[in-house]
Amino acid sequence: MPVKTRTAPADAGLLARLEAIVGAGGVLTGEAALPFATDVYRTLETPLAVVRPADVEQLQAVVREAAAAGVAIVPRGGGASYTDGYLAVRTDTVLIDTGALSRIVEINQTDAYVTVEAGVTWAQLKDALDPLGLRTPFFGPFSGLAATIGGSMSQHAISHGSGLYGSSAESAVSVDVVIADGSLLRTGSAARGASPFARWYGPDLCGLFLGDCGALGIKARITLPLIARKPAFQCASFAFADLSSLARAMRAASIEALDDEHFAIDAPLAQGQIARQDSAAVVQMALTVLKSSPSLVAGLKQLSKMALAGDRALRKADYMVHYILEGVDDREAKARLDRLRTLMTAEGIEIPNTMPTIVRGMPFAPLYNVLGPKGERWAPLNGILPHSQVAAFHDALEALYASHAQEMTARGVWRGGMFEVLRPSGFLYEVALYWPGEQTAYHAGVLPAEHLASLPQYAEDPETTAFVGKLKAQIIDLYARHGAVHFQLGKLYPYADVLEAPALDLVKAVKAAVDPKGLMNPGALGL
Repeated sequence: MPVKTRTAPADAGLLARLEAIVGAGGVLTGEAALPFATDVYRTLETPLAVVRPADVEQLQAVVREAAAAGVAIVPRGGGASYTDGYLAVRTDTVLIDTGALSRIVEINQTDAYVTVEAGVTWAQLKDALDPLGLRTPFFGPFSGLAATIGGSMSQHAISHGSGLYGSSAESAVSVDVVIADGSLLRTGSAARGASPFARWYGPDLCGLFLGDCGALGIKARITLPLIARKPAFQCASFAFADLSSLARAMRAASIEALDDEHFAIDAPLAQGQIARQDSAAVVQMALTVLKSSPSLVAGLKQLSKMALAGDRALRKADYMVHYILEGVDDREAKARLDRLRTLMTAEGIEIPNTMPTIVRGMPFAPLYNVLGPKGERWAPLNGILPHSQVAAFHDALEALYASHAQEMTARGVWRGGMFEVLRPSGFLYEVALYWPGEQTAYHAGVLPAEHLASLPQYAEDPETTAFVGKLKAQIIDLYARHGAVHFQLGKLYPYADVLEAPALDLVKAVKAAVDPKGLMNPGALGL
């Protein structure tokens, strides 16, 4: 559909000043801006411009110019938000894409930290650290080919390394943040002019800017700790008949801190989205299994087992969980696996470890899952629940699905679930919704044209889209009733309207201190 653009003289003057800072190629407007202004789920307003600064100094200058013009300033990282995190709610918005801030500033092996610019992806960082035998504790989400470190710190992320080290924010040591007047605010030891080696120096200023969805400022640089990569690993998978037994087993394993990472999925997700692989992907997976195995013989043995198992176990299991356990040597890794088997098989059964073996060798996958296996639209929702509420929430969610079963079937809407335990007091319950809908500028921007051409195409059905929106709202309400909190708050999940007064007053005071005109990502966090 046509893209509305603003043509006021004041806007033209601002665009000219921004081009003077970043160059004409670094300012996108109209149709060119649309892929950046669309997230996984939808588009709101088309911004006045998308600006792509190439260094931190340009970022500061862009923020100063936009603030002086009184327009909204919204940061964008890797673009995988599905909660309106970087969507403009005003047409007078400068959307700042941080993808060109892609320098690894310093790898300090002696002081055990790495500093990167916000647009560095997790895959880029891993490629730089692997030859040194190093890693960061949390080292990225599954979408790490595109997901940026700055975006993960603004939104929170989990996956690789979360079993032992928690979410992305727990691996932050220091952040440099450009606030609304263009100033660069540093945290931790860096705030006193020292190197960014320590997070804790008085009150935790670093923590203020983690999970803020860009409402308090724009991440410019992030410092993370370095640890040694462990050479030995074991992978294991287990199947369970119901969610309650799965959740109990995952909680027991988490309390003992056995695994580097794990993830669990239900049957619809296993048989639909995640289990879908084309021939090229199968070849790539085989290569990664061989590459990550301790020897060629061990790799061939694993491939043989995978081939014999096929997908029979995946298609029989209602729920399954996959673990990667690391050790300084095989003895440690196998000891962890032996203990894990004891905990898991109390209520579950072991199945072939195909999926975690693939993930260990190929941690970052292309973003094919932003569409369903038959080209359907996809929108996830997440909630972190206390363990005591998991069963009640699951029952309520299943009852909600049952109440909509007829309409979901008629409209081609289906759902899946993904699960994880977080350090070990919270249980992540992630819902994935799929429905037939028109592909967007986002999909065209992140997926290869040949892949899109291979998928079925759907016309937009406003009634189905509205139904999915209503279903999302009802699921979010269920999360709230069961005491859940959320990652990737963006502008979707409740925050400001559910905080108790003292906490909300403090958040508003911080917002007023760093963004007195309310220009930084208006609407994020409900501020």
